[in-house]
Amino acid sequence: MKKLIAGFLILFLFSGYAFAQTGTLKGTIIDEKGNPIEGVSIRFDNIGTVSNKKGEYQLTIPSGKFITIIFSHISFTSLSKRIRVPRNRTVNFSPKLQTKTEQIDEVVVKDDRDKVKGLDRVDIETVKDLPGANTGIEATLRNIGLGVSGTNELSTQYNVRGGNYDENLVYINGIEVYRPFLVRSGQQEGLSFLNPNLTQNVKFSSGGFQAKYGDKLSSVLDIQYRKAREFSINADASLLGAGITVEGSPFNERASVIIGVRYRNNSLFVNSKDIETNFRPNFTDVQSYLSYDFSDRFSLEFLSNFSLNNYDYTPVSRRTNFGSVEGTQALVVNYNGQEEDQYLTLFGALKATYIVNDNFVLNVTTSTYNAQEEEYFDILANYGIGQVNADFGSDNFGNVQFVQAIGSQLDHARND
Repeated sequence: MKKLIAGFLILFLFSGYAFAQTGTLKGTIIDEKGNPIEGVSIRFDNIGTVSNKKGEYQLTIPSGKFITIIFSHISFTSLSKRIRVPRNRTVNFSPKLQTKTEQIDEVVVKDDRDKVKGLDRVDIETVKDLPGANTGIEATLRNIGLGVSGTNELSTQYNVRGGNYDENLVYINGIEVYRPFLVRSGQQEGLSFLNPNLTQNVKFSSGGFQAKYGDKLSSVLDIQYRKAREFSINADASLLGAGITVEGSPFNERASVIIGVRYRNNSLFVNSKDIETNFRPNFTDVQSYLSYDFSDRFSLEFLSNFSLNNYDYTPVSRRTNFGSVEGTQALVVNYNGQEEDQYLTLFGALKATYIVNDNFVLNVTTSTYNAQEEEYFDILANYGIGQVNADFGSDNFGNVQFVQAIGSQLDHARND
């Protein structure tokens, strides 16, 4: 029993001696500029610690022998140091870590995108639903085109940044359309050459377009008529007109035929003006687009347009009041005569396309244009300016009491 107690006592004293064989290593870890580094790992074997925000650390290690201490951080180069700490002593060691730099392989970033062509796309469905006296693709351009303005709502003509209307390029399937097709702008102007019912894509640019479009200064309107692949008939009608479109591929898949007929009568609209008159403007046009692909490389396209605009105008009278309430005056005009105009235009273009390769395409286009104008009018206007009866109790209230000035004007033309 005495031997057993003595053995436990010797073992306890030896264990206390063994645990006492340690020392302390501490310090502050800094970078090249002397700034403390937080989060540095200090370790040896399976024992370690981490530096605090001030870069300080403290680690208890075995004493009396050299131990390899490793200082590591994700942003700095690791440091290994062999250190011997005396028993029950504290050793200060403040290492300076170097910023880690790594040589990586070259990185190449690639991406593909469509070449910028400087053209804005127009939604063709918006064009078809646009209300107005003279709707069409040109009317939409006034809302989306930069610097685009129009003369009036009855005209399809437009100008860009103050330029003239004939400074605007118009292409249909790569065929240049020559303007004007209609001599008059406004009440006598009929349907636009561009038929929305035949159109597939519309692109417009009011500046910065490609050189292939020519040398016009203001804008370019690039229209793409669709190619028919199956037979169909579409019709539309309104209080001002109607239209029908027939398309199909009569021979085989290489052929395409699309024909559009439109009729418009603006009598309901223009007869609501201040002038007592009889307007009978009616406009008709027939347009066709035919194409045939002889092979994957060679094709022919034919574009034609027939337009007939009739304008009959018989003014009767007009009265316009002006001035103040107490001194109201009136301009009264009585007309005698009429105007009869007719504008006939024919256009045809043939285009041949040969694709040499993906980067070389040959286009040859020939076109013809014919216009006939007939204008006949003899309109005599007798006008007078008079004082308006402003007496509410008078039976002649609102009538012209006496004439202060009279005059007349004759408009006469023969053009055929």
